[in-house]
Amino acid sequence: MEILLIRHGESEGDILQVHEGRADLLLTDHGRRQAKEMAKVVKEKYMPEVIWSSTLKRARETAEILSTETSVRVIEDDGLREFNNGVLAGLPFAEAKLRYPEPEGGRKPHVPIEEGESKLQFRFRAETVFSRILAESEGKKRIAIVSHGGMISNLLRAFLNMPVSGDIYFPTGDTGIHLLKVNENGKKAVLFLNDCGHLAKVESEELAAQS
Repeated sequence: MEILLIRHGESEGDILQVHEGRADLLLTDHGRRQAKEMAKVVKEKYMPEVIWSSTLKRARETAEILSTETSVRVIEDDGLREFNNGVLAGLPFAEAKLRYPEPEGGRKPHVPIEEGESKLQFRFRAETVFSRILAESEGKKRIAIVSHGGMISNLLRAFLNMPVSGDIYFPTGDTGIHLLKVNENGKKAVLFLNDCGHLAKVESEELAAQS
């Protein structure tokens, strides 16, 4: 089975410079164009049999654009939502830094953000939803998962059996695509990470429209 991990497009939170997490914000027009170009690439090269999506608006809208392009159904799952950042959700970065400063030395993995979750809880949620999706997708050749940067990083860490805490992070650009594979014998492979080549077309078209 091949597994596409896809991040949502640019959201309103990116423009507003706020902590997103559980803040449920929409895609921008630019983000929708990014998603449409991503969907064309996926349809041409990596056609999935099913699309799994976070229930947050920015991911769900990205998944719906992919579904429209490919005519593949979307299954929504709350477990794919971004890190529950509790009181930080929707707060501007500067305000959050003043009101809720990080503990000296950083927050311990077991300590949750106020009204949110801990890194351990987030990782366990990623492990759980990934295991469930793979089990329910048994027999399929390729699936797509549309989610968020933090969740995708945790899904990759889960796939590679990496520890919760560490100095390795997997960045994902707007509508960035990762492709993983699990062979019949259970061996795993990372085919590529964070492909954002389709964004060049979006940028060039927008520059042309401005000139």
